[in-house]
Amino acid sequence: MNALISTAVFGIVLMFIGLFVKNRQHIKYYAVAGTIIAFIANWFDAQLVTNGSVVLHNMIEVSKFSVLFNAVAITATFLYFVLCGSAFEKAGDDVADYFALTFFILAGITLSGSFYNLLMLFLAIEIISIPQYILAGVDKKNLKSNEASLKYFLMGSFTTGILLMGIALIYGATGTFNIREMGLGTGDLSPLALCGIILLGFALAFKVSAAPFHFWTPDVYDGSPTVFTAFMATVVKAAGFIAFMRLFHVSFAGGNLSTHWQLIIAIITAATLLIGNFTAVFQQSVKRMLAYSSIAQAGFMLFAIVAVNERSSQGIILYSVAYSVATIGVFAILLKLKDYTFEGYNGLAQKHPVLALVNTIFLLSLAGIPLTAGFFAKYFVLSAAVQQGQLLWLVILAVLCAAVSAYYYFRVIIAMYFKAGDAETSEPITIGFKAVLVVGAGIIILLGIFPNLLLQFL
Repeated sequence: MNALISTAVFGIVLMFIGLFVKNRQHIKYYAVAGTIIAFIANWFDAQLVTNGSVVLHNMIEVSKFSVLFNAVAITATFLYFVLCGSAFEKAGDDVADYFALTFFILAGITLSGSFYNLLMLFLAIEIISIPQYILAGVDKKNLKSNEASLKYFLMGSFTTGILLMGIALIYGATGTFNIREMGLGTGDLSPLALCGIILLGFALAFKVSAAPFHFWTPDVYDGSPTVFTAFMATVVKAAGFIAFMRLFHVSFAGGNLSTHWQLIIAIITAATLLIGNFTAVFQQSVKRMLAYSSIAQAGFMLFAIVAVNERSSQGIILYSVAYSVATIGVFAILLKLKDYTFEGYNGLAQKHPVLALVNTIFLLSLAGIPLTAGFFAKYFVLSAAVQQGQLLWLVILAVLCAAVSAYYYFRVIIAMYFKAGDAETSEPITIGFKAVLVVGAGIIILLGIFPNLLLQFL
């Protein structure tokens, strides 16, 4: 709760700071300070849940899981501001507003892991979504940015209607918004509840870019300013899965998910893995490849929803860290390059060896190579599915798709190390920028060797 309040308040503060701070580069430091304050506030939340979860007015449930995810989200946002904050000025003139909107998104993210009823779920999703519609279209002179914003807004608004209809039907069938009192996991489902769950599932699948509701993702991510795509594709996506998983794990606690819904979610997972990976193979722009690969990564994160057990909770937390840190790092380096195609990376190892090395670590983690956090993240979510039973075919498909993903990630590595070129950067690379990237790569390797350093807090 403290993390939610601090992020929302600091978003408002940043809007006023923009009126008085003339040097727009300095606004970044206020934003970084805001994430530190939010982290401290989240630490106070952690003290409340040492002996179990705390429910506030039947609206919010503060638990070890929600506090840990908030810590992950705030830390990833801190890393994002430090690495990419200077690029906000290139996106437009209203730098303070961009940082403020990011804080509002972070406020919604902190709510996504702790909602206790469906109204709070709706608020969390909308608080996350509305600022993104704005950020996607801040480059008003760029038609692709305008298209991305309009497409995102129209699709998002349509999905919001579906979400609200699903919530209304579930309320009509159960008489409550409380996710622990719905009893959707026990007994037979009424046709009203069944329709509500289907609509709710479709809406959440859209938000996390699961197939066949992924069609908006490549155009929106590619058309939006790259600096904002870096945040949309990482922390925001992870928050969507946390909300998705919380709803299914709590509301289907009785076990009917296994018999009624597991196959449907498994098919969606398989389609997401196949579409995301095989379309990413044919992309020539690294930014668009990362957009399609985010769909593929969504397929792996869906395993946390397919498998309703403790292992999946561990897996989604570890995946949130591995995916967010690695993708933010890759986008931070991409922002420094003039050319976003694979050819733009040619010769990067000769010109900037540190950037090439950390980028390699990030890409290996995204591919799930051992000794990186991405490997254990995939291992945990896949092993959760194996424990659930009857999903061995899906696990085998996921392993094959992971092998396909290695191909397009290694295309970047090959370009950096084995192809001649200049790898021109749009601005000088500072020592501080390299140092933060090295820290991010260190986190990836450390969690790739000792994942329990993070999971012990669950």
